[in-house]
Amino acid sequence: MVTGIIAEYNPFHKGHEYHLSQAKINTNANSIVCVMSGNFMQRGIPAIIDKWKRTEMALKSGIDLVIELPLVYSLSSAEHFAFGAVSLLNSLNIIDNLYFGSEEGNIKILKNIAEVLVKEPDNYKIMLKNYLNLGLPFHLCRANALRDFFNSNHILECISNSNNILGIEYIKSLILLNSKIKPLTLKREGSKYNDKSLNNTFSSATSIRNYLKNKNLGDLKSFLPKESYDILYNLSKENYPFIFEENMFQYIKYKLLTDGKSIDNIPDISEGLDNKILKEVVTSTSLNDLILNSKSKRYTYTRLNRILTQFFLGLEKYNLLKLSKEPCPYCRILGFNSKGKNLLKNIKRNGDINLITKIPRNNISECLEIDLIGTKGYSILNHKLNPMQDYLTSPIIL
Repeated sequence: MVTGIIAEYNPFHKGHEYHLSQAKINTNANSIVCVMSGNFMQRGIPAIIDKWKRTEMALKSGIDLVIELPLVYSLSSAEHFAFGAVSLLNSLNIIDNLYFGSEEGNIKILKNIAEVLVKEPDNYKIMLKNYLNLGLPFHLCRANALRDFFNSNHILECISNSNNILGIEYIKSLILLNSKIKPLTLKREGSKYNDKSLNNTFSSATSIRNYLKNKNLGDLKSFLPKESYDILYNLSKENYPFIFEENMFQYIKYKLLTDGKSIDNIPDISEGLDNKILKEVVTSTSLNDLILNSKSKRYTYTRLNRILTQFFLGLEKYNLLKLSKEPCPYCRILGFNSKGKNLLKNIKRNGDINLITKIPRNNISECLEIDLIGTKGYSILNHKLNPMQDYLTSPIIL
């Protein structure tokens, strides 16, 4: 059995360690393949450490093969993030199961919701239309229609939790791709994903990043697996900079003040949001200020973070919406162990996708071009990274 995991590992923590151990047990997995975000995360933030260091964490913690989720998906909505990752796993033609964490923990409920959203039964469409006619935001209309369709208030709670939302999107993508991969879920324990305080059970990645930003790394020893802690500790000794979203602000502000109108080309921008951002940036002294002053019921904090990060990277020059709706066009190998080496042989025999271990110098697709831009942008924030690092770094082999 080969099981797929979709993750960011920003950084790899004890909750991830538990998820990985349960994936091996509950799916009878001989091998684990992880699709991992590169240098920018789905919430619109840069990774605290670069993708190769996070790959090393994953491999030392028990992942057999790490492949990169292209930036066009990793810096996108839950729907497109999920579709990119699932289409990548599906195209390998070796994955038996997809194992993900969720607040719900009941795969049947998540599958039922996903099937309704994909197939849209007539009753559901009528309910959705009735709510849309009231002028409510789409996500509220959809939530209310699902509640009414299932006649269950629990559905509202279910689809308000971030990991449930991603899980539903994973299952939707499996259905749309007519995939043979079986979805399975593990009930999430410990902190919520955005909790800022450390938890004795499983601390969230958010709380660990928050701690790294404000306090001494040494106190994190009991909240991280030894492999992760050792890598972070060694990096700190080398004066490696831990990267946070605020590191982008001065560049975003300069670009907005000098070329602000081009933000209108980011797909998520509409309804005068560009004008609101351009007005607020003049008096904002931090990225947090700018987002808080620009956000609304329609434009959440995370959505604005993604928009501004896409703008920081110069992605307004690309048709992100079109690219993110297409199946992942290649499989970029970040690292593997001996089991992963055998998996790669099977992918070469059975897969429907181009494997990339070395970046070509020409004939690069738009999707891969965006990945290279992502590393260049990240290198502005992280002086330890060469802007051309994608060309310089081979897959990590353990």
